[in-house]
Amino acid sequence: MNAEAALPRPLAPFMAFAHSLRAAGFAVAPEQTRALIAAVGVLGPTSMMDIRRAAHATLGPAPERREEFDALFDAAFLGRTLPAEAFGEPEDMPSAYDGGEFEVMPDAGEEDPSGAAASVAERLFVRRFEGDENEALRAFARAVPAALPRRRARHMKGGKGRLADPRRAFREMMRKDGEITSLPRRTRRMRQRRVLLLIDVSGSMKAGTDGVLRLGHALVQAADQVEVFTLGTRLTRVTRALQHRSREQALDLASGLVADWDGGTRLGEALQVFLSVPRFAGFARGALVVVLSDGLERGGPEALVSAMERLHRLAWSVLWLTPLAADRAYRAETGALKAILPLIDRLGNGATPQAIAAEVLGFAKGQRMPARVPA
Repeated sequence: MNAEAALPRPLAPFMAFAHSLRAAGFAVAPEQTRALIAAVGVLGPTSMMDIRRAAHATLGPAPERREEFDALFDAAFLGRTLPAEAFGEPEDMPSAYDGGEFEVMPDAGEEDPSGAAASVAERLFVRRFEGDENEALRAFARAVPAALPRRRARHMKGGKGRLADPRRAFREMMRKDGEITSLPRRTRRMRQRRVLLLIDVSGSMKAGTDGVLRLGHALVQAADQVEVFTLGTRLTRVTRALQHRSREQALDLASGLVADWDGGTRLGEALQVFLSVPRFAGFARGALVVVLSDGLERGGPEALVSAMERLHRLAWSVLWLTPLAADRAYRAETGALKAILPLIDRLGNGATPQAIAAEVLGFAKGQRMPARVPA
């Protein structure tokens, strides 16, 4: 067991924060990290701002680097993402904090309630989630552990494999005065594959965003390894928020993290930002990637195709679910979706949480079953 695994869970963000600061060039001594932890213990913080102030007092960032220091703090303690370099002009790329110029919120009479059209601008507000957990989500959570695909782990276990187990053989010989009647064998352990959930939170998807986040919370609670990101005009990691057992608390935290609810649609650029961060790209390696989006991309499909080509190489399988596929006669019509169809293992129905749950479970059990929706 390594030192990080032996750490108490509450200390993990502090150690990750210190490591991130050193990697960014901040001079942080081990004694300062211990002083920060001690200061937080003395304060008995009632909010994250108390911890931030303790970090400023004990670690003493230079005034000109205070903004960078706070961004690393948010990444370690709040799970927020950092702006990442990617191809293209900065103003054209999504970011965790600044997705472009803000627009004045329209009056109630001017707003399109359907959200059917993909927009360029983002509208910043805190989303309120409503609705209780239903039987479909409970059934989904019960079925997920057995249904998700599995892979061979590095660790071995005793079994009927082809590899000999010398440790067990020697222990048996010691118990039996050097005699051994059968050669113990071992095999690799099996573990769940990681699931990467990428959720489009643009205006054209607003009718189903609440239900998707509730399903994402159920998936995070039931599966071993799940990562959840939202895509729009910004890229936001909400995994840590959804790890809270209370669904209401988890969704409230996620609502505060995501700043681009019902905004514009820049999937290609957002995916490129995701893949440009090595730690995030590692989440996709060997994973079951589930993309929940209608594919109504603004502009040409070049950025989306480029990102999907790399994502397809990294992932075990890519499942793309769109609410438009609720219609059995649906065909991919947009240029972006047509261009990436060869890079998707299945294009399925993402209209409701029940449909999404059925698609995920059916795809996992079927082990890359062919696409239901033709091009």
